Amino acid sequence: MKRTTIATKDAPAAIGAYSQAVVVEGGRILFASGQIALDPATGAMVGADAATQARRCLENLRAVLAAAGMELRHVVRATIYLADMADFAAVNEVYAGFFEHDPPARAAVQAAGLPRGARVEIDAIAVAD
Repeated sequence: MKRTTIATKDAPAAIGAYSQAVVVEGGRILFASGQIALDPATGAMVGADAATQARRCLENLRAVLAAAGMELRHVVRATIYLADMADFAAVNEVYAGFFEHDPPARAAVQAAGLPRGARVEIDAIAVAD
């Protein structure tokens, strides 16, 4: 199996021993690492509230997908990790704006702690047409 790592300056650099994404099956299937609300240019956390952070997470995810020649419409599965499940409604509203038609399968869970004190982290699996 050929595997290709994805790296783009349009999304935050990995802050650990992982790739922004890995593509397999001839570039058809993408596994994106979790995105937190880091500004790609500065590496600083964006926003104190969950909705603002969710927006940045999804913008970062969109940049990783674009680097692999994909779009958000290719996402078939996403997981949202929340520092506090009380933020679910606000994050869900932002998320719905990014996936207006045929949204992917999804799970949302509360995590005991997220990297860099983030309130939201989102990962995804995408399949190209």
